[in-house]
Amino acid sequence: MSARAWTLSIEDRTKLIQGAFEAKKGSYSPYSHFPVGAALLTPDGRVIGGANIENASYGGTICAERTAIVKAASEGTRSFVGLAVVTNVPSPLSPCGICRQVLREFCALDMPILLVPGDYPQDIKEKEKEEGKPELSEGGVREYTLGELLPDSFGPEQLELPRSAR
Repeated sequence: MSARAWTLSIEDRTKLIQGAFEAKKGSYSPYSHFPVGAALLTPDGRVIGGANIENASYGGTICAERTAIVKAASEGTRSFVGLAVVTNVPSPLSPCGICRQVLREFCALDMPILLVPGDYPQDIKEKEKEEGKPELSEGGVREYTLGELLPDSFGPEQLELPRSAR
């Protein structure tokens, strides 16, 4: 991971992480027993949370990240400046592929995404000793941009590209 100047303040980062933990409480995960919480930060400082909602017909399940996007977009908020995701696993876990693509619809490629360990905050001195792991930030969080999680992505702007007549 490269060094970058994050657009999130410490206050916003904390709000996002707390929002993801709060959202996880709303998880309905009787089949996987794998609760997930996600929190999106809007440009005006609001936090919109979402939890995974499972269904006996597994295809009807919706992930926490998409729940948050759908809640926000259906109420007219379609721009975001940060995302935090948390599970009960002590390692930070990334959004699935379909969630990454849905995020791409509404979020800038340079938007920060915080992957938060379930036992946050962690003592990262111990975690740093693990070989081959991406750099961890305060509390054991992995920080990426959407573009890092979804390189060479397809987005709305590609639909505006000129097409050949063939």
